[in-house]
Amino acid sequence: MNKILIITHTADNFSIEKVTEYIEKNNCEVIRFDVDVYPLQNKLSTIFQDGEWISFLETPDAKHRLDDISAIWYRRAYNIGTGLKEEMDSKFYGAAMGEIRNTLFGFFESVDAYSLGKPSVYRRLDSKEEQLKIADKLGLTIPATCLTNNPDEARKFILKHHNVVAKMQTGFAIYEDGIENVVFTNVVSEDKLEELDTLLYCPMQFQQMIQKKKELRITIVGREVYAFEIDSQQSEDAKVDWRKDGINLIDKWNRTELPADVEAKLLELLDIYNVDYGAIDMIVSPEDEYYFIEINAAGEFFWLDNLTEGNLISKSIADVLCDKAPRRNNEVMA
Repeated sequence: MNKILIITHTADNFSIEKVTEYIEKNNCEVIRFDVDVYPLQNKLSTIFQDGEWISFLETPDAKHRLDDISAIWYRRAYNIGTGLKEEMDSKFYGAAMGEIRNTLFGFFESVDAYSLGKPSVYRRLDSKEEQLKIADKLGLTIPATCLTNNPDEARKFILKHHNVVAKMQTGFAIYEDGIENVVFTNVVSEDKLEELDTLLYCPMQFQQMIQKKKELRITIVGREVYAFEIDSQQSEDAKVDWRKDGINLIDKWNRTELPADVEAKLLELLDIYNVDYGAIDMIVSPEDEYYFIEINAAGEFFWLDNLTEGNLISKSIADVLCDKAPRRNNEVMA
């Protein structure tokens, strides 16, 4: 029986169970590696001796051999080393965490099997600049964009395009008095130009604001394309960034079809990155022009999966992992 290794954490959502269900229907075995309980509960060992590499994962419930797995799904690596800080001398904590991350990511990168996602893939796709340049070369339409920490360049860009939004290149939140404040996309008005002086300390991405007829979230698994649309302008809070009112809009997404040329270019984008999963955000203007915004290597899909009959996105992920559907070859020694 083929073994599929899923890398995630104990607080991940139900999509793990749904994908696991489909993997088991494909007569494959699932091994779940929750990284937040490594190293205190999970033990990982890789040994080379007598001309052979062998790897073991020991969980509180079982001991699994990992050197013969057939595929790996690098889903999430959140909260690695939870609880370790309270268990050891603080002066050793930083060094220990460095070794823990190196060991984990070194193992994930070196597994000589098909991988749906890798740390190195996620790092590469963190580059919004590369994404936009590749999308542009493929013929996808992108908004006018300025990435800078130079306040003067930002001011010139804003004055040229007038309607501009500012966004960070990474997703994060700012915590103040114990309250989480997620940093969303925001409009930059011309009367706030003087406030851009602080840009010197932290670069930002500025883009021409595209008027929205609808927004798209497109999940691609292998060669399967799941496109959904929403009229984000129906909500005042969601007009600039639909995530601001994401909970109230969660069941208002509708399955849609992409123009054939747009779909072909998005599949080519995944070909270039040699990945089999991507969550893509696009905007459709009132003139029906499709603007590429970004691709996320590990973007969430569960709320859209729930809107398909039988959780088809989860099924597609399972089929790719079990080699039951076309996939891009990315084995280490392929």
